[in-house]
Amino acid sequence: MDVLYFAWVRERIGLPREKVETEAATVNDLVVELRAREERYDMAFSDLSALRVALDQQLSDFDASLTGVREVAFFPPMTGG
Repeated sequence: MDVLYFAWVRERIGLPREKVETEAATVNDLVVELRAREERYDMAFSDLSALRVALDQQLSDFDASLTGVREVAFFPPMTGG
């Protein structure tokens, strides 16, 4: 699946996107896999309350299933103005 990173998440990881092979059942499971990769991922995902996630361009929750999902995007909360 494609994993996209936006704003400071992208800055911490150093990539705007990557293809990830995973057996993760949920977004939380995927985050656990990513955090185990390297310190930069661990830092980016250290506080999930500071992140939002979209599955196939639809806002979702971290406990959501990844079954059939082709794209996961991580980004900080948006502010209006």
